[in-house]
Amino acid sequence: MTILTRRLMLSLAGTVAATAWIGKSLAEQRLDDVSEMTRIAPPEPAPPIVYEDQEGRRHGLAELRGHGVVLNLWATWCPPCVAEMPALDQLAARLKETGHIVLPIAFDRGGAAAVRAFYDSHGIENLPIALDPEGRTLGLLHVDGIPTTFLIDRNGLIAAKLEGAINWAAADALPTLRPILEKGTS
Repeated sequence: MTILTRRLMLSLAGTVAATAWIGKSLAEQRLDDVSEMTRIAPPEPAPPIVYEDQEGRRHGLAELRGHGVVLNLWATWCPPCVAEMPALDQLAARLKETGHIVLPIAFDRGGAAAVRAFYDSHGIENLPIALDPEGRTLGLLHVDGIPTTFLIDRNGLIAAKLEGAINWAAADALPTLRPILEKGTS
């Protein structure tokens, strides 16, 4: 008989929960209710987040000012994150024409190779590789778990936060997100 470790049991529970939850649209999850998406009022400046691209070059979140940013914190070993990534990839494709960006920062110690392999095996084509293997971003944003997503408006202000996986490909995603990414309002 195999003994399940606590980590494995939590992973299995997370996969079941993510699978059940990921199919819901933004409207079904009532994102206008603060219990699902926490609005930051007034919006606050994003901290000085630094991440690495797939070539190991360092970038700052401040470089993206002027674009609305869907900042997703994730890892390849996180079952709810895995469930969410294809929908986040679809959102990134839809956001390209608006000038907004999806930036998924991965916390994998395997680096760009691990994330690239994940992207290739899951058909992820529209998301950049962004890495923070030391997890500094988690501390700067006071995040306890992943996936967690922050909506940052064009002025570099954090306007909203969502903890957990969601179906970013839902029909109502773009109309819900656009006003927040533009001016931090809904």
